[in-house]
Amino acid sequence: MKKIAIIAGGNSSECEVSLKSAKGLMSFIPDDYQKYVVTIIGKNWNVQISENEQLPIDKNDFSFIKNGEKIKFDFAYITIHGTPGENGILQGYFDLIDLPYSCCGVLAAALTFDKFACNNFLKNFDINISPSILLKNRQNVDNEQIIEKLGLPLFVKPSNGGSSFGVTKVKEKTELQSAINNAFSEDCEVMIESFISGTEVTCGMYKTKDKTVIFPVTEVVPKNEFFDYDAKYKNQSDEITPARISAELTEKVQQTTDKIYDLINAKGIIRVDYIIEKSGKIVLLEVNTTPGMTATSFVPQQVKAAGLDIQEVMREIIDEEFRM
Repeated sequence: MKKIAIIAGGNSSECEVSLKSAKGLMSFIPDDYQKYVVTIIGKNWNVQISENEQLPIDKNDFSFIKNGEKIKFDFAYITIHGTPGENGILQGYFDLIDLPYSCCGVLAAALTFDKFACNNFLKNFDINISPSILLKNRQNVDNEQIIEKLGLPLFVKPSNGGSSFGVTKVKEKTELQSAINNAFSEDCEVMIESFISGTEVTCGMYKTKDKTVIFPVTEVVPKNEFFDYDAKYKNQSDEITPARISAELTEKVQQTTDKIYDLINAKGIIRVDYIIEKSGKIVLLEVNTTPGMTATSFVPQQVKAAGLDIQEVMREIIDEEFRM
């Protein structure tokens, strides 16, 4: 029986979300694998043995000792949303110790974690993106110039991160500086992006050597100003799968997701978020290479809407690594 480490936690504001994804994955991964939740929070790496017992992970080979026996994992399912699991750091470690894992490698993870870098990379391949600028290391900026270039409203967000922490929709000039400060509290790089009006959608997919599986598109209708943390995790949005868009637009979103998958050299499940303008133009918001896997997350919703069994999807993701 293969031993699977479901790796959660992390060193960012997204730790709580990651732990919820680990719970989801414990139910999604079939029981004919031996499953453990491993939490990585700072320098504390522990495997959950029971509700009241944790054992330390040996970082030399990602093993642990139980009842005098050394136990090593066969596969790691990374569900850390944020550093070090979404930005390539953990992937590099697993490459070094030769442990197979669920998602893309170091370069793709590092690229997609940096929204500004990723969007501007994909722009070179005819992927539509919103105009944006990048601020570094709390540099002094001319707020008037920012507004002149990007207009109002606009979005201010950490360039590295997710789950909408540190993200602000700015409608008035007087709100801009506090929004920038808020984003800098999450990251040392801040992305400021023009607001794009339209329908927000998201599409997940995965590939194996034998097939490409692109899920139905989900339409996101936030009840708040935008798809913020509360909209994502406190049921303050309507999520409609399949999206209420034409078959032609659905196909274009799915084809674009497939194209992005190959361009970034993805692996496992990814999810890509977009805005569809009234003209039908599809604009990339961001690429998620370790998407949320809670019971109510987009990917499980899309898997269900596609008529697929999520346990079989998980089996394909895991077993693909042992065919490499």
